[in-house]
Amino acid sequence: MSRAFVRETEGGEAFEDLPDRALSPHHLVTPSGLAQMDVEIAALEQRLEQAKAADDKAELARLSRDLRYWSARRVSAEVVPHPRDTAHVRFGARVTFEREDGRRQTYRIVGEDEADPAKGTISYVSPLAQALMGKEVGDVIPVGSTKAEIVEITE
Repeated sequence: MSRAFVRETEGGEAFEDLPDRALSPHHLVTPSGLAQMDVEIAALEQRLEQAKAADDKAELARLSRDLRYWSARRVSAEVVPHPRDTAHVRFGARVTFEREDGRRQTYRIVGEDEADPAKGTISYVSPLAQALMGKEVGDVIPVGSTKAEIVEITE
């Protein structure tokens, strides 16, 4: 018989075995990043119960996968307190630098899962954060194809 006449599955079965999200080996988080993880886990648990009640197999698979990811990240998280010494750029510091064209930018260096450059946070493993780490006010760093000078470091 031709495959054209074989009945296909009706949806949920294709989602039952979603592959797990890849886990990064980088585990540092700020205290607020850890709190964000807790909020995300609680929200996923609540949505998972709703998906079970609705017997939504696709949503159950997706939410279960995300819950496994965030639970694993939560267990492996290494909380780094806010830096007290602002003489040098460290994890958790907020750094302001001025580009050659006069633009000023400020970023806080945070864990991978809490990074959002549009909101002013960058991952500590990003190239920009790596260029900033250990530097102090007045140091010049490469930023893309130009340079920038660090003008302020705060908590």
